[in-house]
Amino acid sequence: MPDPISWAFAWPYYLAALAFGYLLGCIPFGLVITRMAGLGDIRKIGSGNIGTTNVLRTGNKSLAAATLVCDALKGTIAVLIVGFYFGQEMALVAGLGAFLGHLFPVWLKFRGGKGVATYLGILLGLYWPMFLLAAAIWVGMAFAFRYSSLSALTASLATPILLYLAFSQVQMAEMFLVLTILIWAKHHENIGRLLRGEESKIGSKSKPPPDGSSTPDGGGT
Repeated sequence: MPDPISWAFAWPYYLAALAFGYLLGCIPFGLVITRMAGLGDIRKIGSGNIGTTNVLRTGNKSLAAATLVCDALKGTIAVLIVGFYFGQEMALVAGLGAFLGHLFPVWLKFRGGKGVATYLGILLGLYWPMFLLAAAIWVGMAFAFRYSSLSALTASLATPILLYLAFSQVQMAEMFLVLTILIWAKHHENIGRLLRGEESKIGSKSKPPPDGSSTPDGGGT
């Protein structure tokens, strides 16, 4: 019978895993990439979000793709490194940290992205079969309805359910349930626009509002 965990000894490791993931997640790739490309501050464009959807509003698809990949890899790298040295339970903690870092980066006064790309990146690093399934759900919903936000909401809702029912990954399902709740909370404005029929579709061009305020975000990362 294994010895019981000594939490007095273990908690610094959990805190370190959370902090490591958080610091990785805090890297604002959308802001960094657009500034390096000479496009200024992405927070002053469109919705002001630092994720892929808003980077796409610059008209540069390659920058948007780079932002998507980098935001996803923050989560993947965090869970792979921590998981390699300390196991899956610590990897889950690092994944949570990376997700929180992306949503609430300390460098940007805790105003980050909506977490979709990082969510998928964490899933890729932890359990790639579910990543493929979640990605397929996202693509299928996007093809059928052309709403990025609806695709993200549906894929994130399905993920903890399928992890629990189809793959028996109980601990992982619990962690992704927490991430899903956070994703839905960050998409509350998108949900309102979807219900009102006002959400922007994938590929549609946002018209600048007459009062100069931010344009609606169709579901950024």
